[in-house]
Amino acid sequence: MTLPDTNSKDRKRKRHSINVNSRDKGEKSVTRIFKVWIGAYALIVGAALAIATGNPAHSAPAPTPAITAAPTEAPQLITPNDMQSGGLLFQTRQEGKYIEAPKVATDIEIDVSGPVARAIVTQKFLNPSDAWVEGIYVFPLPDDAAVDQLRMKIGDRIIEGKIKPKDEARQIYETAKREGKKASLLEQQRPNLFTNAVANIGPNEAVTVQIEYQQTIARKDEEFSLRVPLVVAPRYNPLAKPLKPVMDLKANQTDNNTNGWSTTDPVPDRDKITAPILDPEKEGKSNPVTLSVHLKAGFPLDNVVSHYHDVLVKPEGGDMMTLSLKKEAVPADKDFLLTWTGKPSATPNLGLFSQSLDHTPGEQATGEAEPQNAQAQNAEAEQAESDDEEETGIKGDGDQYLLAYITPPYKLAKDLKLPPREVIFVIDQSGSMDGPSIQQARESLIEALGQLKPEDSFQIIRFNDQMEQLFSGPQPADKEHLSTARYWVAATQAGGGTEMLPAMQAALADHNPDAATLRQVIFLTDGAIGNERQLFETVKQQKGRSRIFTVGIGSAPNSFFMSRAAEVGRGTFTQIGDITEVKSQMARLFTQLTTPVATDLSIEFANGKEIEASPSELPDLYKGEPVVVAFKGKDLGSELTLKGRFDDQPWSMTVDISKAAASGAVDKLWARGKIRQLENERLLASDPAAIDKAIENLGLSHHLVTRLTSLVAVDVTPTRPDGETLESQKVPLNLPDGWKLESRLDGLESVDNLIQPSAAPMRALKRPSLFSAPALEAMATSPVPNGGSVKVASVASSGGSQIMLPKTATPASLLILAGIALLTLAGALIAFLQWRKISPALR
Repeated sequence: MTLPDTNSKDRKRKRHSINVNSRDKGEKSVTRIFKVWIGAYALIVGAALAIATGNPAHSAPAPTPAITAAPTEAPQLITPNDMQSGGLLFQTRQEGKYIEAPKVATDIEIDVSGPVARAIVTQKFLNPSDAWVEGIYVFPLPDDAAVDQLRMKIGDRIIEGKIKPKDEARQIYETAKREGKKASLLEQQRPNLFTNAVANIGPNEAVTVQIEYQQTIARKDEEFSLRVPLVVAPRYNPLAKPLKPVMDLKANQTDNNTNGWSTTDPVPDRDKITAPILDPEKEGKSNPVTLSVHLKAGFPLDNVVSHYHDVLVKPEGGDMMTLSLKKEAVPADKDFLLTWTGKPSATPNLGLFSQSLDHTPGEQATGEAEPQNAQAQNAEAEQAESDDEEETGIKGDGDQYLLAYITPPYKLAKDLKLPPREVIFVIDQSGSMDGPSIQQARESLIEALGQLKPEDSFQIIRFNDQMEQLFSGPQPADKEHLSTARYWVAATQAGGGTEMLPAMQAALADHNPDAATLRQVIFLTDGAIGNERQLFETVKQQKGRSRIFTVGIGSAPNSFFMSRAAEVGRGTFTQIGDITEVKSQMARLFTQLTTPVATDLSIEFANGKEIEASPSELPDLYKGEPVVVAFKGKDLGSELTLKGRFDDQPWSMTVDISKAAASGAVDKLWARGKIRQLENERLLASDPAAIDKAIENLGLSHHLVTRLTSLVAVDVTPTRPDGETLESQKVPLNLPDGWKLESRLDGLESVDNLIQPSAAPMRALKRPSLFSAPALEAMATSPVPNGGSVKVASVASSGGSQIMLPKTATPASLLILAGIALLTLAGALIAFLQWRKISPALR
């Protein structure tokens, strides 16, 4: 039986009235706050949306504008946000303001006549900013280049450069810079590394500078070669340390401030040889180059090869042709190499070129004349060239010069026996070798190990900022040791700094100097160091019976270090620029290593008097190498005799010089060779000041750029208005082809903190009249990848660090819209959650 529910009404009443009265006031409060919050949120989102769509940020990318001559209206100094694409910016004295780096396009024309090449290098400096700037370009030339001309073109006028002592030339340039005059200063930092400074380049203006040099053509066996370096690789510059001599340095070897060297700092000019670097993976490449070669070999040509660049060939006869780059303009990121051979039995083994001067070289054009019209200048140059071609033989009462290019007739006995060898291999595994270079070095070393004979012994040293030796000492070249060596070499990886000095000292350490073996040091490296002199001094002092053979690796090796280290070490220099060259080049090197050397070389003249040779002492010759020597005298006579010893047997050959071909280049080549010889003699010299004076005199008298003389050209008319400031900037360089920037940064504490990743590309050019179309196309860069950065560099004279800022080429408006969308989504979600909490009756 069911009991009656006496509380049913009360329960029902209570059920309908649960919390209604208690929540009513709170519900109304929540609803009112929610409505205010929604309104404010919608107002903020709407305002942000209006700003994003109505006024795009300066960093938003714009389509590449059509090339037009109309001047841009950018501010004189800019901030990173003002860049329309990425760019390399330099810090100015005004905080937060920067200026865009200058750009350089280069055209190179080379005339090859027999064993001599004459080159004209035209550099066009462009200032893409609206400020007045000084552009400083660090660029390479062949290490044997005799640089003798500098011209600055302003409109139709040409300003000739004057040769001056280095300090005086710098003072002339600095004075012109302060006075607002256009000026150019060409200085040698190394025999293969120069700087060209151009002052007072106006806003959106270009200044053209022309440099001329000449050099001899290299020859090995039947092959002639012309190498044109196009980029300066970043150098590893060891930091100055407390003086702990590794050699017996005397007090009088300490150089003063005028000669550029110091015993405490291994790289005292580190600021001058260092430039900002563009990252090719993020910015593309700049500094376009056009190049052409007019080849007049002097004998019927058989095979002509451009090894690293595609070229167009225009034959002009059996012994002549003109070559130009197929792409017209290419980035300056690797050496240009051209080789040629003659038809069988047609390649001459003798070349003689003469020059007679009725005045001293110092009386030649020194740039003292007033600026000339460009057409008049070209006419004079053509007439001078014509006069040289008409001159024949050695004539005149003045100085006579002769360039002799002689390949001795090597005749090897079939049963020739060589003494056993002790071979020390040194492989560079620093960060600059990462990529194709370390692969080439490993392949080259493994190939070299295969050339060893059982009676030989060997050792392997590898180095970066540390040094390792495979064995405790040289070991027999038997199967077991060679297998261990191949495995060790194959496991070698690149990374770290380039502390080369300890490796060189270890390689030269000879624990058995009286042994009957031939001791040979094979050094595989790209030579990307700034302390070359320190290495040369070590080689000269510690080489003993060792001979040093350098193998240059990579697309842009330091040829100065390679060739000079081999010269001081009485060896040879081999270049490997591509993995496909390893077998052929190493085979050629080992042929030289296993062939007797021609020694005790000397040249005598039949009736010559007071004849000065350059170099005065002839080096030992390896198989396939010619004797290249220049002479100066009042009467060279009609014959010369080359004598020497080969395979311990005396030999000689007599040459008729009366029919030598005329050339206008011999005096400069003689002087350049003499300067090279003096620089070698200066290593560890007791009186370096006297040698410095001799070098300076040679530079001044022969109008040559040297370590102690420079060319300077100054316009007479000031162009920079009073009150306008001048910003000094270095032109950013490309990273050499195949290099990896992140690997190069290994060991950064020991290099100048100027090389940093993600240097952004430069804006597309807007002035077609300043550069050719191919140059413009090559200099324009692609949009900056997202997530990169703009590189900002200090212009302080100390070469201060660059500052990394966020890259501003990413479309800022899109980022704002994306943020608004996320905020809107978040607001909608919050509103939905709040709405669900409100009673259905109040919705």
